[in-house]
Amino acid sequence: MLHKANIAGMTIDPASNTPIIILKIPDTEQTIPIWIGLFEASSIASALQNIQFERPMTHDLVKNLFLKVNITVSSIEISDILDDTFYAKINFSSIEKNFSMDARPSDAIAIALRFNAPIFVKDKVLEKSKKSDSPINESSEFLDKSKEGQKWADYLNNLSPKDFGKYKI
Repeated sequence: MLHKANIAGMTIDPASNTPIIILKIPDTEQTIPIWIGLFEASSIASALQNIQFERPMTHDLVKNLFLKVNITVSSIEISDILDDTFYAKINFSSIEKNFSMDARPSDAIAIALRFNAPIFVKDKVLEKSKKSDSPINESSEFLDKSKEGQKWADYLNNLSPKDFGKYKI
């Protein structure tokens, strides 16, 4: 089963300085943190804030190409988690046929935003993410045992889903 997801926000992992996009499943209130690359985070943030660049960035260029050949993005799916790596599919529509392609979740989300396409998460991703050892889960072990590291660990463990929407990029 697929569950519609919204982007609840973006943050930075204080331990690795890696961007994290937070997806929220409205009907369950579950949140899913996905660590992404800096360039993809910039692309997602620019789409969320409707920032237009003078020349197209990579995901804008992809959108322009798809539109030239009459292909649209109907939706994306966060389809699996294997070894703490998320997988996604982009679902395309054209006059001739519908088809899907594998993608990194960050690229899929960046492209979905440009097409105003819905984001879905599969059941198995929800289940696996509940069991995940991400730093946002209470059961995780933090590598940084210093006072500063413990401060961040406590902060992350005390975050609630409502906290993610209040931080803007």
